[in-house]
Amino acid sequence: QVQLVESGGGLVQAGGSLRLSCAASGRTFSTYAMGWFRQAPGKERRFVTSIGRHGSTYYADSVKGRFTISRDNAKNTVYLQMNSLRPEDTAVYYCAATFIFPSEQDYDYRYWGQGTQVTVSS
Repeated sequence: QVQLVESGGGLVQAGGSLRLSCAASGRTFSTYAMGWFRQAPGKERRFVTSIGRHGSTYYADSVKGRFTISRDNAKNTVYLQMNSLRPEDTAVYYCAATFIFPSEQDYDYRYWGQGTQVTVSS
């Protein structure tokens, strides 16, 4: 029903910024809340942030004040602006869609992208 494709990852120095995009297919994009998760090689996938269909946002404490999630329903796209990046932000970042907002639980998300690598060097 919904295909998600992340882009915008890359290598950045600590303190730098990146903007990730998640492009969604399907005409029902605006009915979903959208979330970002991340996973480092030796760690579990963790919640980063989410945005409801009406624009409410929710952030993990680790990124609060540094990351900003937004969406453009006309473009079927959700964004993650990442500022003041730290080496511990290094991970594969995934976007996902859910009907449940807010939710930090990956099992609440129905659709997932393939991920985009973010590497923050120190």
